[in-house]
Amino acid sequence: QLQFVESGGGLVQPGGSLRLSCVVSGFSLDYGIGWFRQAPGKEHEGVSCINGRAGITYYADSVKGRFTISRDIARNTVYLQMNNLEPEDTAVYYCAAAHCWARGTSKKGNDWGQGTQVTVSS
Repeated sequence: QLQFVESGGGLVQPGGSLRLSCVVSGFSLDYGIGWFRQAPGKEHEGVSCINGRAGITYYADSVKGRFTISRDIARNTVYLQMNNLEPEDTAVYYCAAAHCWARGTSKKGNDWGQGTQVTVSS
């Protein structure tokens, strides 16, 4: 069964850090996995993705230099390390199977998981 379970969100002050985790079941980490987010009143946005087989990672301009995506194949887990967080990063973050290119990412399929809430506020 295909399943993506996100965790690691929370409330953090501007400039702080969080590490999100995505435990994946039923899907190989060799293929594209993406992190997406949805801020209140906005559409889902592709934040980052990783395609291990193709050796590709992608970051949205808004997070480049602050976020790092990585994977642990032994744990079937994809991480998103988020540093120097800004109030604009406040959103629900989701991971999902994704098309992953050097210049962008798009989610495969229509369903979203539960996500994990990230709130950046002083």
